[in-house]
Amino acid sequence: MARDVSPIVKQSRREGYALHPKAHKIMARKTGIPGQHAHGRQGKPSLYLTQLREKQKVRRTYGLLEKQFAKLMNEATRQDGLAGENLLRMLEQRLDNTVYRAGFATSRRAARQLVGHGHFMLNGRRVDIPSIRVKPGDELTVRPKSVKSGYFSMLADVSANANASVVSWLKSDVKKMTISVTGAPTRDEAEADINEQLIVEYYSR
Repeated sequence: MARDVSPIVKQSRREGYALHPKAHKIMARKTGIPGQHAHGRQGKPSLYLTQLREKQKVRRTYGLLEKQFAKLMNEATRQDGLAGENLLRMLEQRLDNTVYRAGFATSRRAARQLVGHGHFMLNGRRVDIPSIRVKPGDELTVRPKSVKSGYFSMLADVSANANASVVSWLKSDVKKMTISVTGAPTRDEAEADINEQLIVEYYSR
């Protein structure tokens, strides 16, 4: 399973956007993009660079590689409605993001790891693919073998410390360790500081 293992804080500084909770504190001390000659490279960005950086920011926020992201954008373009909103909806419906949004992990990276290790069952079947997209009516449960593990025995504390915002399309029960998908994500419930139109324009060049 391919993934980007480069330092998340370094990625965050490059995009000027905290991609992980731990990046906030470091970015408060270290401003600007990383690198020895970074300050000399900064200037007024072109439209292309603005579009590129927005695409990279969103791609890294949700933890996708370039090929995966481009494929998803292509699918979003073919669907009815606004391509940018279609893209964000599909990103939000990813299994790893669902686990994060439900408060079962403190970051998307942590949620991806939990899913990849096979700790969840989707509609009664064990799953370990973070990119699976959930749909209304789906039910996620923690595997019986995982319930007594150290992580899930502390799930109430994890959920209390999670930075995920409450969304209307999910219903989570930490005590029962279940996540119910009750609807579809809306644009308002995705990350607020994303300009999806810039991404659409980037891929339509």
